[in-house]
Amino acid sequence: MFTEQVLNVIILLQTATVTATAIPASGCNAGDVQCCKSVQKADSAGGAALLGLVGIVLSNLDVFIGGDCSPITAIGVGGTSCSSQAVCCENNSFNGLIALGCVPINLSL
Repeated sequence: MFTEQVLNVIILLQTATVTATAIPASGCNAGDVQCCKSVQKADSAGGAALLGLVGIVLSNLDVFIGGDCSPITAIGVGGTSCSSQAVCCENNSFNGLIALGCVPINLSL
């Protein structure tokens, strides 16, 4: 009986893994998909330097920020790639120099 339950759980997990799909470029919960050359915590030395470049003061330093970001327009389409870190960011209104509130994502789903 226990073996049968374990087997059912394994089959369920495999099914869930196989049916996972790529995140569409417009489907980020936190904003648009970006490819950033650097991603770091806002309270790190590098994060503080990036924020200082554009004069941003954050009240919550427990967020990731991206540096030198460009949009990824069509995930899952041939030719789309990100050789750095793919992220979903809440605020990218600094012409790609910096993006705020980033969450790393996996493009190879």
